Amino acid sequence: MKTIFFDLDGTLTDPKIGITRSIQYALEQLGRGVPHQDELTWCIGPPLHASFVKLLGESSLADRALLLYRERFGDVGMFENAVYAGIEGTLASLADGSRRMFVATSKPHVYARRIIEHFELDSYFEQVFGSELDGTRVDKTELLQYALRTTGIDPAEALMVGDRSHDIVGARNNGLRTLGVLYGYGSRDELMQAGAHGLCAAPPDIPRQAVQR
Repeated sequence: MKTIFFDLDGTLTDPKIGITRSIQYALEQLGRGVPHQDELTWCIGPPLHASFVKLLGESSLADRALLLYRERFGDVGMFENAVYAGIEGTLASLADGSRRMFVATSKPHVYARRIIEHFELDSYFEQVFGSELDGTRVDKTELLQYALRTTGIDPAEALMVGDRSHDIVGARNNGLRTLGVLYGYGSRDELMQAGAHGLCAAPPDIPRQAVQR
């Protein structure tokens, strides 16, 4: 693979505390019941507006919840986060000059870039692709299509690494090979049912699997 796209949440970093606490804040501000953090981990990865629709039952209320979420996330939540053990070594081993590497996340790029820079991972990536705050390119299929068009990359020579089904489906819809990671927030069944071409249990497994794809 000459190019590797990495998802952010659940693949490069573990954002559980920041995301779930910010969801709790939004629900509390709306006067709704507040689930435990562990009951909200299914919201990590997929587009957040859709998750709020499921939590609240209506799109207009989800719009308000997303704004409230961002009140907390933009100041505090994005940094309640941690790079997975082994990720830096994994990226360093892949950054040998023979391939291009990018981040491709449904998270708004204004947040994603700050997170990548905060954890000093930016030197490994040529560019960070994310959605817009208005929801443009929040769908992984649309996002990767945009990234491929922008960079001129041949999808047949590219790999998407991610932890949730929408990473796999979005990549396959664009003709990319796929690698699902099992240390994030998607299960083995979720990733296999989505059509992942391979799975890895820990970050140090990614370079070997990436070479084999």
